[in-house]
Amino acid sequence: MSKPLTGISILVTRPAHQADGLAARIRSAGGNPVLFPLLEILDIGDQRPLLNLIARLDEFDLAIFISPNAVNKAMSLIRAKRSLPPALKVAAVGQGTTRALGNFGVTEVIAPALRFDSEALLEMTELQHAQGKRVVIFRGDSGRELLGNSLLKRGAMLEYAECYRRVKPGTDTAPLLRAGARGEINAITITSSEGLRNLFDMVGEQGLIWLRKTPLFVSHERIAQTARKLGLDQVILTAAGDEGLLQGLLNYFQPEASVGDCPSRKP
Repeated sequence: MSKPLTGISILVTRPAHQADGLAARIRSAGGNPVLFPLLEILDIGDQRPLLNLIARLDEFDLAIFISPNAVNKAMSLIRAKRSLPPALKVAAVGQGTTRALGNFGVTEVIAPALRFDSEALLEMTELQHAQGKRVVIFRGDSGRELLGNSLLKRGAMLEYAECYRRVKPGTDTAPLLRAGARGEINAITITSSEGLRNLFDMVGEQGLIWLRKTPLFVSHERIAQTARKLGLDQVILTAAGDEGLLQGLLNYFQPEASVGDCPSRKP
């Protein structure tokens, strides 16, 4: 069996509870995943506003879930208190969020089929006609306002349901800094702009030298733009999700052994 990533060490930066899928794919291709979460997902401090909103779910026409974390945190509380109202429509930003909803038995989901972001969701017919609709967005304690602001402009009545917190981990960076300085990190995968900014903060000036020399694989153009603004030149945009990141890695390190639409480039 071909192992095209043999000898390649790849920094996997997803939150700890979401890193296993990509790590397993890298291992199956012969690579060495180095787990270094850049975000920690925590419960919100005061759940009373969220629980009050869950009790009022019958008031809403549409519930939008921003991420798998939003699904897992909110749906666990919802299932413990009640069932989803039969008339409530459910939307998700991407495939991972749709799959997470499926794990809770929610199978009828409005979600984009190609691009997986707020812009793509807003283009869908079901969100075009928002006048007078009551909408709740389940999300973290902060985030982009594009989706909510666009729905407000379309006449929706909007509430946010903050159901988790994102914090920068207090991880000891010394082992990573040593590995980076020795050239032992061959690639970095990044799945959020916030995580990328955390990486810069965590490695500090000491880590910027090797960070700028290491190819960065990102799953969205918005993250690529953040990386370029931070001074990174080796930025490889991949398709979305773990499969997209893996294919991008394969195309880069062993282009003759992989297929797909991602840019091919040898190191």
